[in-house]
Amino acid sequence: MTIDPQDLLERLIACPSITPDEAGALALLEAELTALGFSVTRLRFSGDGSYPVDNLFATRGNSGRRLLFAGHTDVVPPGDLALWSADPFTPRLADGRLYGRGAADMKSGIAAFVAACAAIPSEAGTIQLAITNDEEADAVNGTDKLCAWMKQQGHGFDFAIVGEPSSAEALGDSIKIGRRGSFSGQVTVAGTQGHVAYPHKANNPLPVLAAIATALSSETLDAGTAHFPASNLELTTIDVGNPVSNVIPASGSLRFNIRYNDGWTPQTLADWVRARIATVDARGCTLDFSISGVPSLSFLSPLSADVETLSASIEALTGRRPEYSTGGGTSDARFIAQYGPVVECGLVGPSMHKADEHIALDDLTGLTEIYRHFMAGFFGAVR
Repeated sequence: MTIDPQDLLERLIACPSITPDEAGALALLEAELTALGFSVTRLRFSGDGSYPVDNLFATRGNSGRRLLFAGHTDVVPPGDLALWSADPFTPRLADGRLYGRGAADMKSGIAAFVAACAAIPSEAGTIQLAITNDEEADAVNGTDKLCAWMKQQGHGFDFAIVGEPSSAEALGDSIKIGRRGSFSGQVTVAGTQGHVAYPHKANNPLPVLAAIATALSSETLDAGTAHFPASNLELTTIDVGNPVSNVIPASGSLRFNIRYNDGWTPQTLADWVRARIATVDARGCTLDFSISGVPSLSFLSPLSADVETLSASIEALTGRRPEYSTGGGTSDARFIAQYGPVVECGLVGPSMHKADEHIALDDLTGLTEIYRHFMAGFFGAVR
């Protein structure tokens, strides 16, 4: 059985799977994978302060090396429809490109991998797919819980590929071997409200808040590590909720985000933040620091023989050897990395999350062939 990745991608785009509604995308994949001989399990996770999410796990083979492919069918909302040339969920072909929400991020990766699996004999080894519909939003009841369930069921893996867009300018020019972590926090300074004409009867929290903002943003976290750029802290907002100019506010707060490399953990970052705050004179105000949400962990996969096999496949098919990147934001690979080595390998993604999101059809064909070529080497190699 063969699968046309373009046809599959068009049908996936036609499913308006805005987080967390899978809108038929998982059912579509279940039917395709079942026809390819995969055993498919649908899993619905809920709780932990987030919405319920439908997920899919598929496996074929029960011996040999174990390869995991992971991805997400959910997409961000299309935004202002007036900015689109056509309906975002009606796939459109023009000038060798396929348009539609999710075309780049990342239904193309899923279509390419499923099509590649169709070309691999079922006796080659064990192939697993972990697909969620909750990567673009909370990411609470998706890949994180799906990976935990996989471990409980004994579904380990030797290597994993996430089909997120990883190429920078051309297909295969970059793969991601790691990601920076993300750590967000809030600092609140409480003083005493009063009239600006009688400052001695108040205690203005804003000078203290400003000093904390300076203390946090003026200190270099690090100079980078072997595979990561320097960590960076960015102030994202300072708020007092004061609509008038003749009142000293009672309190104010600031929020920040740190994108950090493998030299840090959430705990060491929290300690660093507290130490920087401690350098500021509180001037009688009350200071409170809290971590916002659950920090995303940084990860770095080892430069193994499997990474080399993938790199060699890309070079053989594109003529270029990929660079190893750790840039960009976070992805579900951070959850998978807790269980085994993982890289991200996908298309060029400059149009993702934009109006008229699109991919080049030649890139979709090329990515399918990269996956197929890699799997032939992965399962045929002797370790």
